[in-house]
Amino acid sequence: MKNTALTQVHTDLGAKMVPFAGYNMPVQYVGINAEHDTVRKGVGVFDVSHMGEFILKGEKALNLIQRVTSNDASKLYDGKVQYSCLPNEDGGIVDDLLVYRIDEKTYMLVVNASNIEKDWNWIAKYNTDGVDMKDISDRTSLLAVQGPKAADALQSLTDIDLASMEYYTFKKGTFAGIENVIVSATGYTGAGGFEIYFDNEHAEFIWNEVFKAGEPFGIKPIGLAARDTLRLEMGFCLYGNDIDDTTSPLEAGLGWVTKFNKDFTNSAALQEQKAAGVTRKLIGFEMIDRGIPRHDYQIVDADGNVIGKVTSGTQSPSLQKAIGLGYVKNEFAKEGTEIYILIRDNKVKAKVAKPPFYK
Repeated sequence: MKNTALTQVHTDLGAKMVPFAGYNMPVQYVGINAEHDTVRKGVGVFDVSHMGEFILKGEKALNLIQRVTSNDASKLYDGKVQYSCLPNEDGGIVDDLLVYRIDEKTYMLVVNASNIEKDWNWIAKYNTDGVDMKDISDRTSLLAVQGPKAADALQSLTDIDLASMEYYTFKKGTFAGIENVIVSATGYTGAGGFEIYFDNEHAEFIWNEVFKAGEPFGIKPIGLAARDTLRLEMGFCLYGNDIDDTTSPLEAGLGWVTKFNKDFTNSAALQEQKAAGVTRKLIGFEMIDRGIPRHDYQIVDADGNVIGKVTSGTQSPSLQKAIGLGYVKNEFAKEGTEIYILIRDNKVKAKVAKPPFYK
C-alpha cells in the first residue's frame, strides 16, 4: 500500500483511512454529508496526490498525444487544459485523463491512480518518434481546493489572479512562497475551485499554509467519499465504474471529446459506430421510490426484463434523493422514461434524468 506525502497528516486529523487504487487514502473525516456540504457551500481540500502525472516533451510530443487521445489536442494553447480519453483497440477506454499544454513541446498528462502503469505502457507502445516521457507521479503532490469560496481562500497565497482564471486553464507561479507550482482551474466536484501541483517535499508546508489562509472562510479537509457524491451529482464519469475497457466513449456520452478530424487509436471503428448508432447509452436517473442504487445492480423494465445495469449510485446529500448512472438499451435512454432498479429482488421505480442532477 502506497502512502501520499500527507498520509500522516490525515491520520493525525483523525481521518478514516482506506485502501484506494493501491494507496492509503482518507475516505472521510467527520462524515460524508457535512463534508459534501462544505464543498458545495464553502471550501474544502482533498488530497488527490494518488493521481498520476506524466511529462511528454519534444518536437513530436503533440503527435504522440494526438495519436493516443480522442480529443483534438492541437486546439490547446499554453496554459490550457483539455479533458480527453485514451481509446483502446477494441472500442473501449484505457482511461480518461487531462492534457495540460505547458508549451509547444511540453505537455503534462494527468491520469487515474489505478491506471498509472497501464496508461504509461499504453502511451509508450505508440511512442515511435522518441518523445521524452517522464513519470513524475511518485514525486508530485496534488491538492484539490474546491468550492465557491476557493478563490478567496487561496488568493493571499499567490500573485496569480485566481478569480479571473477561466475554467480549464492553469498558471505556473509562486504559491505559499514555493516556486514552480501549477495552479489549475479544474476539479471533479462541479463546485468550482483549483487543483494545485507541487513537489512532495513541500506537501506538509503547503497543506498547512492553505488551511491558515482558508481559516476565515471555514476551510475543511474532505475525504474521497464526498468527492464521489459531489462528482455523481454532476454526472461526471468515474473510471472503473461508468467507463472502462469495455465501454465506448460514444456509449458513455463522451462524443464531445471524440474528434474525427484526426487519426487516433481505433478512430475508424469508432467512426463506424457513430454512423451506425450505439445500442446502449450511459444515462442518469433519479429514484422515484425509496431505495439506493448501487454499482452493478440490474436495471429492468416494467415487466422485469433486464435492460441494463447501474454503474454508480448514491443518496445525493444536496438533493436529498437517490441518484445514479447506468447503461441501458437505447430505447430506454430518453429523459423521463420510467425504469426500475432491482434492489434485493424488488423492482424500485426510477426515471431517466439528464445530468447534472445538481444545477
